[in-house]
Amino acid sequence: MKNVWQTIFLSGLMSSLMLAGYHFSGLGIRYADYQAHIPADSSSFAVQVSDNFSSMERAYLGPVDFQGAAATAMPAVVHIKSIRTVNQVIYDPFYELFGRAPRQYNNNREQVSSGSGVIIGTDGYIVTNNHVIKDADQLTVTLYDNRTFVAKVIGTDPSTDLGLLKIEARDLPTLLLANSDEVVVGEWVLAVGNPFSLSSTATAGIISAIGRDLEIIKDQMAIESFIQTDAAVNPGNSGGALVDLQGNLIGVNTAIASPTGAYAGYAFAVPANIVKKVVSDLKTYGIVQRAFLGVVTGVNLNGDKAKELDVEVTEGVYIQGLSEIGGAYQAGLREKDVIVEIQGFPIKNDARLLEIVSRSSPGDVIQVKVIRDGKAKSFPVTLTNQAGNTDLIISNRNELLTTLGIDLRDLTEDELRRLPIDHGVLVNKLYAGKVRQTTDMPENFVILSINGKDVSQAKELIQLLEGAKGEVALKGYYPRYNRLYEYKLRIDE
Repeated sequence: MKNVWQTIFLSGLMSSLMLAGYHFSGLGIRYADYQAHIPADSSSFAVQVSDNFSSMERAYLGPVDFQGAAATAMPAVVHIKSIRTVNQVIYDPFYELFGRAPRQYNNNREQVSSGSGVIIGTDGYIVTNNHVIKDADQLTVTLYDNRTFVAKVIGTDPSTDLGLLKIEARDLPTLLLANSDEVVVGEWVLAVGNPFSLSSTATAGIISAIGRDLEIIKDQMAIESFIQTDAAVNPGNSGGALVDLQGNLIGVNTAIASPTGAYAGYAFAVPANIVKKVVSDLKTYGIVQRAFLGVVTGVNLNGDKAKELDVEVTEGVYIQGLSEIGGAYQAGLREKDVIVEIQGFPIKNDARLLEIVSRSSPGDVIQVKVIRDGKAKSFPVTLTNQAGNTDLIISNRNELLTTLGIDLRDLTEDELRRLPIDHGVLVNKLYAGKVRQTTDMPENFVILSINGKDVSQAKELIQLLEGAKGEVALKGYYPRYNRLYEYKLRIDE
């Protein structure tokens, strides 16, 4: 028994000495200080920590608070309703019973779809996805406070699946665009939108990957370098906001990876730095000034590809083909070079290369670092447009054409040679607006005359439209059906 009490006494003494040493050594201070700052109800508490904590330590302290980000983002995210009239031809087979031709009836019906948008200008500019507003006859925007406006399309960019709208409103809440290059995997984010037409919905998650290339944008010059998140995004979220914990816009939600059509784990957003360039160009020029490096064929490197191509690096874009009129070739880049850096940004794959280049315009000079024969070399490259020069393209769209929802361009010499006409103006693109709402005019229709006056140039047609009053007659040619047709359109309504 005596030995037992001695053992207990020695154990207690050793425990006391260890606790005292732990306390006076300072090892327990952080936990104690952190606990001391937490109030009884800590569900919405932003933890205050000592300056002694590193940023990594600070990231792990306390619960994450999304209330501030939600309060900032939700008033600036809108609901977009897209209305499209579809003409269905219905055949009545009854008359076939009596050996007569079946009768047909036209049945016009409305298709309604919805999405989201982000207010980026207090004067009514809204960014959304191109696929949300594509083919719409009319677009309506509902704000967070339930006010509703008819929206005009300022421009679209199918290459990035972005579009810019404008509503006639003032003093609107907006979101600031963050620097999406600073986004890191593991960062908390909030997705705000209108899934399944449920207005103003916020979901939380983390950034799970960056620079994703999914090959989902069906455009010849598609640019994909998506931010991937596990925040729940569903149909109707398209065009909505992906924000950081400060409520800044880091991306526009665009797509989900799903076998069912609903959220199944991952969603993807266009990075804010791409959004900045596209929106700026659409506001300034009416069209995106797309810049090209001049690399026709590039191969994303990995360990196996590096061995196959006999190069010493395993990350970057291996040049297999160059355009001789492109900036890269003119600057001195050659086939078998490996692009590893542009403007100081590491280039791991083609998606990242296209993203960085897409932020520039024709005529801009960028620094490109390559690995050639095992050595690094840098080249100043002057970017070009698709034609191989540095000219900027100015859209002829103005306030009237925006209201009409029509984009016009001159016919090329090759088109005039192929078509059985010697003049005309091409309907290059149609947006939501008066033309779609009141006529069945399709894209690629060639307008030959207005009120009997022949037109050969877009600027000539625009001047006549601007000077017209009341109803105008637009006579034109259908290349697809090889026939003439005339549309009536009221200008002053």
